[in-house]
Formats: sequence, C-alpha cells, structure tokens
Amino acid sequence: MDVRRRSDKPAYPAKEFAAGEEPFKPHKQQQEQDNSLLIASDALPLPLYLTNGLFFTMFFYVMYYLLSRWREKIRNSTPLHVVTFSELVAIVSLIASVIYLLGFFGIGFVQSFVSRDNNDDSWDVEDENDEQYLLEEDSRRGPATTLGCTAVPPPPARKIVPVVPPQPSKVAAMSEKRAPLVTPAASEEDEEIIKSVVQGKMPSYSLESKLGDCKRAASIRKEALQRITGKSLEGLPLEGFDYESILGQCCEMPIGYVQIPVGIAGPLLLDGREYSVPMATTEGCLVASTNRGCKAIYASGGATSVLLRDGMTRAPCVRFGTAKRAAELKFFVEDPVKFETLAAVFNQSSRFARLQRIQCAIAGKNLYMRFVCSTGDAMGMNMVSKGVQNVLDYLQNEYPDMDVIGISGNFCSDKKPAAVNWIEGRGKSVVCEAIITEEVVKKVLKTEVAALVELNMLKNLTGSAMAGALGGFNAHASNIVSAVYIATGQDPAQNIESSHCITMMEAVNDGKDLHVSVTMPSIEVGTVGGGTQLASQSACLNLLGVKGANREAPGSNARLLATIVAGSVLAGELSLMSAISAGQLVKSHMKYNRSTKDVTKASS
Repeated sequence: MDVRRRSDKPAYPAKEFAAGEEPFKPHKQQQEQDNSLLIASDALPLPLYLTNGLFFTMFFYVMYYLLSRWREKIRNSTPLHVVTFSELVAIVSLIASVIYLLGFFGIGFVQSFVSRDNNDDSWDVEDENDEQYLLEEDSRRGPATTLGCTAVPPPPARKIVPVVPPQPSKVAAMSEKRAPLVTPAASEEDEEIIKSVVQGKMPSYSLESKLGDCKRAASIRKEALQRITGKSLEGLPLEGFDYESILGQCCEMPIGYVQIPVGIAGPLLLDGREYSVPMATTEGCLVASTNRGCKAIYASGGATSVLLRDGMTRAPCVRFGTAKRAAELKFFVEDPVKFETLAAVFNQSSRFARLQRIQCAIAGKNLYMRFVCSTGDAMGMNMVSKGVQNVLDYLQNEYPDMDVIGISGNFCSDKKPAAVNWIEGRGKSVVCEAIITEEVVKKVLKTEVAALVELNMLKNLTGSAMAGALGGFNAHASNIVSAVYIATGQDPAQNIESSHCITMMEAVNDGKDLHVSVTMPSIEVGTVGGGTQLASQSACLNLLGVKGANREAPGSNARLLATIVAGSVLAGELSLMSAISAGQLVKSHMKYNRSTKDVTKASS
C-alpha cells in the first residue's frame, strides 16, 4: 500500500525558492470573491432563526386550518372548490410559506456546494496550466511502513513525481456496470432498430405498427430488453407462436410465451357423456388426483349437473344531490313498465345481449345498479358494459342531475371475492352431484364413507366458517378451476369468484354409499372471444366439444363448459378429501410433486 502523508513543510513546490523569494499565494481574484461573498440571510429584516420560526409556524397553522375546513366541507357535502375569503387568505399564506421554505432550503443546498468548493483541500498557483507535483518523503525519515505490511525501501531524495488521478480498476468497473447481453441480430436493419429501442429513440410499443411484422417486433423487443437489463431471456421461447393472433386483443408488447404443460383427466362421465378434461398446471399430483376422482365417478355411474342461472353482471355507480333523488331512480328502474323500455335500449348493443333484471342498492345519495344479462357463448364482460353504457345515456336525459361516477362500482363484482356473487350468482350457477358406491370408496379412494362425511363437516364447513371464508367451503376448487381456465383460454383472474364453491358429503343408502355435491354460483366462462381463439386454447375447447359459438342454440357451448368445470371440481374434491382422510396427502406429494434436480447446481 502506498501511504502518503502531508509533510509539516510545504510539500507541493514546483521549484526551489531562492533567497527572499515568496512562496505561492492564492489568486487575488479568489480572495476578493471570498471577501465579497454574501449569504441569503443577509437580505432578511429579522434574524434568520426568527424568520424561520415565523414561516414554519405560519405553514403548520395554515395547513391545520385548511384541513379542518376541508373536513367540515366533506361532512357537509360542500364542494371543495368553493372557498371563503378567510380560506383564500390562508391559501395565499400557505403558498408564500412554501415558496420561502423551498427557497431557504434550496439556497442552503447551493451554499453547501459553494462552501465545499471554497474549502477544497488544494493549492492555487498563478499559472493554472502548471502541473502539480508531489514530493515524496525525504529518505532521512526512514522507510515508510504500514500496519501489517512490510517495510518499503526509501526512494531517492527529493524525487519529483507528477500526481496522477486514481483510475478505477477494470474489475471494479465491471462490477459496477453489467456487461450487456448482445445477440447478433438477423440483419443490419434489425440491429439499427434494436439500438434505437435501447437508446430510447423508438418506443418499444410502436414496433408492430412500424414494422408490420409481429414476430419480428417481438424478436427485436426481446433482444433490446436483454441489452437494457443485462439479463438473459434464453429460456423464454419465441418461435412457434402466432403473434398476429394476439395483436390488439390478448397481449401488448410480447417478447415470447410461457410454456405450461397440459395434462388430461378423465374420462369424466357427466350427464351421460364422457369428457377428457384438459388441465394446464405446474402443480404435481393435481391432474393425477383429479383423474382418480373421475375414475371413481365413472365407476359409480357418472355425475349429473343442473344449470341454475346464466347472467353476467355490471354495476355502475351514479350520484345525485340528495338521497331522495337516488331513490326516485331506483323506483324508476324497478318499475316493470319502465324496465321494458330500459331492456329495449340495452338489447340494442348486441344481438346476443338480453337484459334480465336490474338489482339496485343505495348508499346515501349514491345508487348502484347491478345489471344482469345473458351474453350467448361469450363470457360477456364487454358485451354487458356496452349495454349498460346505452342505458346510462338514456337515463341521463331523464335525470339530467345524475352524475355517473363510474361504469363499474364494484357491486358487480368482478375479480374479487364478494358476497353478492356468492348469494346472487354471476355468470353460470351450477350444481353437480354424484353417488359413489361403498365399494368404489374403499377400492378406488382407499377410505371409508363415514370418514369422508366427518372430514367434510369439520374441514370444509366448520373449518372454513372458523376462518371466515367467503365462498370457500371446499377443499381446493380453485386448483381445478384455474387449470381448466388456463387450458381453455378463460380469464385466469376470474378464478376468484368462479371458485366460490360449497362441497357437501352425506352418507346414503343406510350409510353404505356417499352422496357428494358441489354448488358453484359464479362460474364465468365463454367459448368465443379473448384467449379462446388462440390455437392451443382452441384445441382444448375442441377436445371438449365446445369450440366457438353454437349457431343452433347460442350460449349452449358456454353453459356446457361451465358444467364440465363443475364436474371436474367434483372429481378433484372427491379425490383430495379421500387422500386427506386416508392420510396419503403428504406421501403422494413427496412422490409426485418433488423435483429430482439438484437445485444447488442451477444458475441464478
């Protein structure tokens, strides 16, 4: 280590001083600037601490006053933009105090830099172009030593060495900045586009429109992302996907696609027909367990299903000046004669949308109107939203004082657990049941009827009640719903309300056989639109016989898919409950849900 200490004598002369010659002095100009430097507080009429205290006090007092006034306005429903003279004075005072405080701290910040520059540990010379030199310690001081280091031989006396700024080592530079990943582009033109995206000259989202080639745009975007982040995307596939099919409807700014394995459970014997159920999942045991449940149902004669309701919902929120006016609109909407008019306006938005009912709820002067309509074979969120917008435009003419807060007021309720979906239903409401014989329970499920009934009561019913569950009175309905949804191109986020399920088990036929059922009030599925038109998802729908729209009976394909989902959940519930009852859950997961790969050798 080269340790240098400043000598007691001037250690930085550029030459030897002759007798009577004065050493270097600071610039006269610099001395004049230092003597004439003024600070911001010199312009204040009061001492700095008094001025700061005054403005700080005014700032906090005015803030407290305005917040108190705004709270009163909110409680009294007074518009916030209506201000009194005292409030106007307070706002002006607040602005003045903020300007002062910002200026004070800003000037202080600048002065700290000026002070640091003026106090810099350096020596000025009259000629700024002269080099600075460092005079090494005289050899008479003896060899320089450092703690824990060996002595260094003394250098020749009074050796003049130019000061060289310390240069960062190559290793340190590489650690501070990642080396960007660079993959050769397909052409020089693509390379130029990649550089433009990396430099921010071309927005990444505009590649498809400018290039006219969706796959090429995805490839360029992926390479630019690797260079910007320095992270490899080698494992994310790009080839083998139709990027034209997702443009403008499924995914923006694609860089590839994620591979999820698809397994088959079944055959599921439901309502006299057999179905091979596709399940896209990365959870081991899930497909195998559902398949065992399908086997038990098949061996017992199959399952039956009933569709209870079919209606997608959207609930806008509107506000009036008084609660009385909000109630008047509620009565208007619920009037049978007026409803026929609203239904005609709603149905104009689509040839498949048919308004069924409107359920209203009031909170003060705010009215929530939950529109329920059939949507054919589509899941129907966009369809019902268009119809609701038509009705709102019509009602605006009848009630000009109506203020539309939002077309969705969360009384729908979409993609979140809600009691209104659990009680009233949303999408397709389905109940599915089966009677599993005693022989099948013992041979296929490896358990007893009485044990299953007791476990269901204490786990799915009592345990869920203890947890305060909302629609979660089941073992793992969401597992099956999510796997089928991903495989068939449904909206995975709607798994939340679609997994609302209560599983019931009861001993029948003198306690020998098992009656098992699942009731699912809000299965939201469609066979047209969204991800259902993608090649892989379309193939899975075709496997189930529900691909596309049913021209003869619009909506029947989506309803059939909902019953298949419920039947698959029934199979999954039956198998998992049996595994828990027989004490096989941990053993099966250790066998089928554990990777044999040595993760310590996997690179991050």
